[in-house]
Amino acid sequence: MFQKFHKIFILLLLPVAFLAGFSFDRLAGELPSEQNLSNIDLRQPGAVDFSTFWDVWNLVETKFVDRDGLDRQKMVYGAIQGLLGSLDDPYSSFLEPLELQSFKDELQGSFDGIGVEIGLRDEVLTVIAPLQGTPAQVAGLEAGDRILAVGGESTVDLTLDEVVSLIKGPKGSEVTLTVLKENEEGAKDIRIVRDEIEVPVLESEIKDGYAYIWVYDFTENIDVEFKKAVNQVLEENAKGLILDLRNNPGGYFERAIDLAGWFLKKGEVVVYEDYGGEEKVAHYSSGPAKLGEMPLVVLINEGSASSSEILAGALKDHQKAKLVGEKSFGKGLIQQLFGLEKNASVKLTIAKWLTPLGHSIEKEGITPDFEASYTLEDFNAGRDPQKEKAVEILKAMINGESL
Repeated sequence: MFQKFHKIFILLLLPVAFLAGFSFDRLAGELPSEQNLSNIDLRQPGAVDFSTFWDVWNLVETKFVDRDGLDRQKMVYGAIQGLLGSLDDPYSSFLEPLELQSFKDELQGSFDGIGVEIGLRDEVLTVIAPLQGTPAQVAGLEAGDRILAVGGESTVDLTLDEVVSLIKGPKGSEVTLTVLKENEEGAKDIRIVRDEIEVPVLESEIKDGYAYIWVYDFTENIDVEFKKAVNQVLEENAKGLILDLRNNPGGYFERAIDLAGWFLKKGEVVVYEDYGGEEKVAHYSSGPAKLGEMPLVVLINEGSASSSEILAGALKDHQKAKLVGEKSFGKGLIQQLFGLEKNASVKLTIAKWLTPLGHSIEKEGITPDFEASYTLEDFNAGRDPQKEKAVEILKAMINGESL
């Protein structure tokens, strides 16, 4: 269903694909374990009283009816999850060893699942977009669909990572999503058989004198693939470029900096990290800016998020491109992955992204210079008004016309 319509909607079942600037920092010391349950002072904040926690722990140890079967490590993990849950931040979470390995596998570009990007919009779990040709896309999931339940379990009080763990599963197994579609009354169940999901990187073509590059995701090797596409653009002397970031969920923020370097001169600001107050860290282009003078149009929509918003915002603020489409998603929070003992990790929101002119991306998104929508009627008629508008704007830029 809607295969042509979704050719440009290329995302994955990976809310952590809304990543930006992850690093792995090892925390010293040990977590409490079955052999180490005392209220030791190591790394405890002086202003915090842990006595209530340990009182409850000791009650469980001495009074719980099934205390002989207690899993102390699971109890520790549960306490950590509760701590992070109290932050009311859907992107901060605790990753147990198996979850951490799954997280790393997804970043490499393949995993078992249904092939859909999800995120929170107005506090409701929402489909950002399905990956082309995946079970989610074939089953009819679309951007904007609200996921109310997974396998009959309500998603209201679940974190993004918890929902992902419910949706994911081995190839060949089945999952049922209860979905409320936009402009439709009443939710419906959609049954989907999981499969191995291969994450694409980009596609490119040159026609009618201009280049067109889809960037699907900021995966680990997008810089290499983008360089190949750029070399083709330069070799064939394209007069202009359309960069399509529609429904690009983001990925490695370093790759957004890399791609920005093809358009921005060395030393120009690509994005700021705002840690609160006056503390900000700037990230600069390292060049080579070989496309810096080429007429450029960037396509965005409500599924463009995180690293794609960083790139689009930088190109807009530096007046290197005209943006066409719809307002982007507005995911401007930075998560960092901190390694713990026992092969676990904490994914924690530590800062916000600001565009070079200081505009916040979080919840605000990036507003296009030229609004253009893409409706079901357009799909049925075989049209892509957003791309058509981009071509129109690009040709005017090539011809030196006023916009």
